[in-house]
Amino acid sequence: MDRLETMRLFLRVVETASFSQAARLEGIGQPAVSKQIAALEDRLGAQLVNRTSRGLSLTAAGQDFYDSTRRLLADLEEAEARVGRGQSTPAGRIRVAISAGIGRLYFVPRLPAFFEQFPDVTVDLDVSERHVSLIEDGIDVALRIGHLADSTLIARRVGSSVAATVATPSYLQRAGEPKTPADLAHHDCIAFLFHGEPQPWNFNGPAGPITVEPKGKIRTNDAEHLRAAVRTGIGIGHNASWLHAADLTAGTLIPLLTEYAPNPTPIHAVCPGGRRIPGRVRVFIDFLAEVCAQDPYLRIR
Repeated sequence: MDRLETMRLFLRVVETASFSQAARLEGIGQPAVSKQIAALEDRLGAQLVNRTSRGLSLTAAGQDFYDSTRRLLADLEEAEARVGRGQSTPAGRIRVAISAGIGRLYFVPRLPAFFEQFPDVTVDLDVSERHVSLIEDGIDVALRIGHLADSTLIARRVGSSVAATVATPSYLQRAGEPKTPADLAHHDCIAFLFHGEPQPWNFNGPAGPITVEPKGKIRTNDAEHLRAAVRTGIGIGHNASWLHAADLTAGTLIPLLTEYAPNPTPIHAVCPGGRRIPGRVRVFIDFLAEVCAQDPYLRIR
């Protein structure tokens, strides 16, 4: 393993705080990782990492080497992307975390235009409804819907998500139309599960916020299945309006309780903090923002 690869491996160990996790992400065995870091310490003549039963921590020398190495590799990566093969445009692979519904419906269909503009950029899509750990999972940028709790991330707001309460005409003919959020207690409500828990439905009322715990015949942790369940007339959905945009436009779903609509939820593109954002990642974030700005269901409100 050459010097640059060893430096990259050292960064991976530090950022995951785990030899085994770094080995998994690099596709090598844990003994090989330990051997390379030990060889790096021998070459530098300094201990970089404290190894204890509770995990890893950096020594003072290790922190200094980490900060310098991170800057050096970021500059090198940027230079390679800028001048490699005589190109002046961004190049390289981006790993993107995105949820299935919004990715399939809005961003994947527009990727051909992105690749036409940046032919030397490649994209790995990590599709999941969970919030991945950007550093541990090696993610360059994640699209996150909701208010951000992690202040260590680099975030750019690219859009908004507006919730809509919807049902098919056939369901409303059978069960009646709710006139207030309280009426939902007498309806089949299709809940979205996040980490195994049904997400509450939020509304704005004349006296302030209203929260409803959805109850019904079906719950799911997948937006596509939720959309399908609403479309078949099983019950009422209360989800991002972009998920139901085509049906709302076509009139196959009816919007309900519009006077109680909640406030928009922000959509952010987030990157790991404490590092320079490569050019290829910056242009992809610009792409995410452009897609949202051009769509009435996703633009910033």
